[in-house]
Amino acid sequence: MTPAKQGPGVLMLDLSGQTLTDDERALLQHPQVGGVILFSRNIAGPAQVQALTADIRACRPDILLAVDQEGGRVQRLRDGFTRLPPMYALHTLFSKEPEQARVMSHDLGWLMASEVLAAGFDISFAPVLDLHTGISEVIGDRAFSSRLDTLVELATAFMAGMHEAGMATTGKHFPGHGSVAADSHLDLPVDDRPLSQIEEQDLQAFVRCIPSLDAVMPAHVVYPAADAHCAGFSRYWLQTVLRERLGFDGVIFSDDLVMAAAGAAGDMSQRVNQALKAGCDMLLVCNDRAAALDALRALDEAKPAPSPRLQGMRRRCAQQPDLVALQSDARVIDIRNRISML
Repeated sequence: MTPAKQGPGVLMLDLSGQTLTDDERALLQHPQVGGVILFSRNIAGPAQVQALTADIRACRPDILLAVDQEGGRVQRLRDGFTRLPPMYALHTLFSKEPEQARVMSHDLGWLMASEVLAAGFDISFAPVLDLHTGISEVIGDRAFSSRLDTLVELATAFMAGMHEAGMATTGKHFPGHGSVAADSHLDLPVDDRPLSQIEEQDLQAFVRCIPSLDAVMPAHVVYPAADAHCAGFSRYWLQTVLRERLGFDGVIFSDDLVMAAAGAAGDMSQRVNQALKAGCDMLLVCNDRAAALDALRALDEAKPAPSPRLQGMRRRCAQQPDLVALQSDARVIDIRNRISML
């Protein structure tokens, strides 16, 4: 199968192991495939992951390569990479030394992005812009703060660091996942608050961070006061609010369409079509190869045009950073020393 000439396709999928299989090489040639996301099972260390990302690019040069490297509980690159703190550690520092916290957040964004780029990826799906409310365990200390103003300051600094390194930013989980207890990986969270409360609190993190955002990932959460659909399947949230009211013109990534909460939209074909109709530019289907193949069949039928926005998510630095050189870089050593004191 010959890959599409017009650019990357709509689907981002995952891989089974630490090297490409023959079946995966063939799958990457599908014109509707546009991205690959790697998980911990795909990563043994720096040399191996660099070889894997290079092999993927050799197989499909226009592919978008992604990983989740937020810090704390959610970081797939571990051995041979900096152990980043959970972002909520910055909230504690901010309460004592606000300027130190802002500088630290910027430096963490730069270091995270530099190491991820050096490993051969284009993006990390970061930062988390959800408020830490004490309600959502799946968000919890992944959030920058429980206070909106602090969250915005720290997240803006973090994104400035990512941009300095040459990486596009992805804010998640629009319009806010912090006020529901259910984990959308396992259940369908429903946020029953009045729309005015959501707009005055959670949504404001995205409103105020829009100037720094290159992409947004919506939550698999239902907000009944606004729409019966999860945000990722909702034209109200993605078109009326995000595109029209907020004027956002960046990329919209769906969250994983295999997650339990996404099942509310129906089978995989229905999920694909609802996410496209709502306005998602790229769809993630992870950890279920049969589901990915179902998604490709649905995309073959729907024939969506590749989004030109996706080109803006590619690595922005002229050259891939040298991971070995980063280990001895004075700025990296200083940041790691400051991490140890958080």
